[in-house]
Amino acid sequence: MIQRIQTVYLLIALTLTAILFFVNMAELASVTDNYILTFKGVTDITTSETAINSLALTLLITVTTVVILVSIFMFKNRILQIRICGLAIGLLIGISAMIYFVGKTSANELGAELAFKWPIIAPLISLIFIVMAMRAIGKDEALVRSLNRIR
Repeated sequence: MIQRIQTVYLLIALTLTAILFFVNMAELASVTDNYILTFKGVTDITTSETAINSLALTLLITVTTVVILVSIFMFKNRILQIRICGLAIGLLIGISAMIYFVGKTSANELGAELAFKWPIIAPLISLIFIVMAMRAIGKDEALVRSLNRIR
């Protein structure tokens, strides 16, 4: 399983997606308070109180992480693995859109200025690795089919 290059690509994508649970994705600065955007929502830096909950973002990141993990263990069924990777791509696009949407609406609601941090690109880099994994899985499937024709 680990000796296949697509597994390495999927592990990198899994790591990049799981990083979103531990980092601040954006900073919101208003005249009176400073806030950070995490996977839970928008939190006040000084009081550590959650100003705006974002259950949708939490669920989306969790589901995407689980889907990528499941795709790693589907190595015996390559066609299903490709389909699960396609689902993960859609979810990663959703994460990027959700981070942007939650950040913009929170900034408007709190009257704060929004500054995205480097983790905003993690889903996009993860998406690239999943596409690379899909191509490698497709090559494996083509190789197996060509070997079946020879028999």
